Amino acid sequence: MREWTREERYRVLHSADEIIDLHDKIVSSDYRQKFHVQPITGLSSDPNGFGYHNGIWHLYYQWCPWGAVHGLKYWYHATSTDLIHWTNAGVGLWPDTVYDNRGTHSGSAFSKGDDLYLFYTGNHRDEDWTRTPYTCAAKLGEDGKPVKLPKPLFGPRPDYSEHQRDPKIVYVPSKDKYFIFIGAQNLDLKGRALIYESDSLLEGWKFAGELKVPGFEDFGGMWECPCIVNISGKDVLIFSPQYTKLPGRAESTNHNIYLIGKMDYDTLTFTPEGDYRFLDFGFDFYAAQFAANVSDPDKAILIGWIGLPDNHYPTEEEDWEGSMSVVRELRLGDGQLIASPVEGFEQLRDKELPADGTLPAFGEFLLKAGAGDMDLNLFTKADGTGGLKIHYDDAAKTLTVDKRGMEKRFNQNVGEVLEVPLDRALSDIRVLIDRCSVEMFINGGEATFTAHVYPTKDEHNYTVTEGACVTIYSLKPSVKDDFVF
Repeated sequence: MREWTREERYRVLHSADEIIDLHDKIVSSDYRQKFHVQPITGLSSDPNGFGYHNGIWHLYYQWCPWGAVHGLKYWYHATSTDLIHWTNAGVGLWPDTVYDNRGTHSGSAFSKGDDLYLFYTGNHRDEDWTRTPYTCAAKLGEDGKPVKLPKPLFGPRPDYSEHQRDPKIVYVPSKDKYFIFIGAQNLDLKGRALIYESDSLLEGWKFAGELKVPGFEDFGGMWECPCIVNISGKDVLIFSPQYTKLPGRAESTNHNIYLIGKMDYDTLTFTPEGDYRFLDFGFDFYAAQFAANVSDPDKAILIGWIGLPDNHYPTEEEDWEGSMSVVRELRLGDGQLIASPVEGFEQLRDKELPADGTLPAFGEFLLKAGAGDMDLNLFTKADGTGGLKIHYDDAAKTLTVDKRGMEKRFNQNVGEVLEVPLDRALSDIRVLIDRCSVEMFINGGEATFTAHVYPTKDEHNYTVTEGACVTIYSLKPSVKDDFVF
């Protein structure tokens, strides 16, 4: 694994000529995705600025152009008309002011009238490398490029640590006010969310207080990417707790969870109806964000980063890493979220393939489970050995995913075996297979499991317990992997 100097990681990008050769090299990778948004070069991480505006879905993501390393962050921009087919639109936000001189970090979008607004964290560092996070804003211009406000909306609070970031803006009609949720860490190194309020989008912001979540006062060491939405009359709070281990998550210290409950903006209290649930049970899912300006009150639209902040992946050797998940539609079930690929995803199905033990390089694998225990092994060799092992224990109502059989092993110190507890017996698994990822929707989306996998040319088979019914489709590509600067 390459060791990067600070100067290399925080090098300023000036022109397309500096990275176009890198793009030309990585597009030939065997692991470039076909229906997932991915970086044109370098590293992609958190989804940002996700929302609907004047007939177009806009998605930005954290981007470091030089390689698979976290360094000077930009926002890269992609657009879609259906949340399935995506087109690269070029660099969105640049770290080009004193307030974001070391990166334009995560944030959100909001559409109002003819204007799309972006809210982000300006990562400022001084000569001693001391960080000052600013909450900044920009408005999309007529040319599709954001125009930044000359000054931040507000700066950090001194009674919290330097970790204050990831503004999520919401409008609350009953109060006719805007609120910004900020992920934070207090001086006792506990995760928190801070709330600011204003009558106007771009001015008058003041600190309202700390979000209170009864029962979660000592939960995690930092809450990244807090996000709140109302689905069918209930509030759903998601965030990514860091610096903590949670039961069933092996050695990982980065997670993505959700709570269903009620948000009171008078007392700044979110009262959960029950315990937290994992937004995704897989090895690689983080920093999920709800889309802004979704018109249907009975669903939310969500996307996440397939990756984790401290993990490393095989494509680092090719100087690129990361992708976004497929866009998911979320609805409320019996006290939980039900997730599915966004409506219309089935239009990518090209043709049905024979269920002969062979997997497509990118496709859709549908399984109807029989009664009792079950074993499904994906990406095996021709003789059925190795692969990604998925075992269902009917007595325990638990699905276990084990990636130790894959030839390319990575992040072994974090854990290679995870369990998915199910609320009912296994009925079905829908697996979306792309060049370096799998996304499983289990029991109609009552649970999901996302993971990076990097199969070799010999790992393209599968085995399954007798009694299960399998349907396989090849899928058409839906993401243009072209260089747009």
